Amino acid sequence: MTSANKLLLLSLSSLIILALAPFAGLGDIANPALQSQILFDIRLPRTLFAFVAGSGLALCGMVFQAMFHNPLATPFTLGVASGASFGAALTVMLGINLSLLGLDAITLGAFIGALTAISFVYSISRLRYSFSTETLLLTGVATSFFFSSLILFTQYLSDVHDSFRIMRWLMGGLTISGYQQLLQLLPLVALSTGIMLWLSRELNLLMAGDDIAISRGVAVKRVRYLLFFTTSLCVGGIVALCGPIGFVGMMVPHICRLIIGTDHRWLIPATLMFGGGFLILCDTLARLVIAPAELPVGVITTLLGGPFFLWLLIRSRRQLA
Repeated sequence: MTSANKLLLLSLSSLIILALAPFAGLGDIANPALQSQILFDIRLPRTLFAFVAGSGLALCGMVFQAMFHNPLATPFTLGVASGASFGAALTVMLGINLSLLGLDAITLGAFIGALTAISFVYSISRLRYSFSTETLLLTGVATSFFFSSLILFTQYLSDVHDSFRIMRWLMGGLTISGYQQLLQLLPLVALSTGIMLWLSRELNLLMAGDDIAISRGVAVKRVRYLLFFTTSLCVGGIVALCGPIGFVGMMVPHICRLIIGTDHRWLIPATLMFGGGFLILCDTLARLVIAPAELPVGVITTLLGGPFFLWLLIRSRRQLA
């Protein structure tokens, strides 16, 4: 089967999931007027929001894996999620209540935290004369640990109510109503996708190695920094609106790479479609597994991601052996 046919099947599967997911569990509501209101005001925007967020996380994970030549890399590798989480936690602890451009205080705090983490990692990596993925990766890991310790410190200083709010936000979720958050996130993910498609040739060459990329005329340092800022801002925006939803950026690109191959001209649209469908499935499961209550979607993705991570480690060791 050709890559085009595989991409078509993946896209059709995701579109079917997108079309059917809003109706899951809706039959339990007897009132037609209430059923219609829930469908159009809650379920449909939530499903579209999940698709956009899942696509963005998956695409950023694909780029990170290409940049670091590592299938275990995730969008949270560079500490962006930890920075955003600290910003949200600090906002809750301080009791800040404001709204700007339709964004509440927690969302604004999370995005400022993400930008702080991005700036910190970039500044530290620039202290070295030569850019390297190892420098960026290690700086990101150190930044992630630093912000994680600040989150624990913030929780310790908070009261019981605020500590619970922080913990609940850290689990990630897609509980929205209306289309405001979707319209805020869509331009960011669309712009990131456009840049990735524009750099699909460069991503293929980066996967082959820096020496080959340089010999083919790729400005490796400039491309890496552009991809670094693009993916970091995209992840920062998603985390600010959804909270940290883990493992989507690790699982989806790897599965798509096994199905579609390593050519980013096909891999980018495949990852976009499959990532959106995957997060919709996880969110639907989170809504139904303990209905009428619901789990945070981050719990579902983490439960799936843990075994997948172990399988990936075992598979990588077997290949090395």
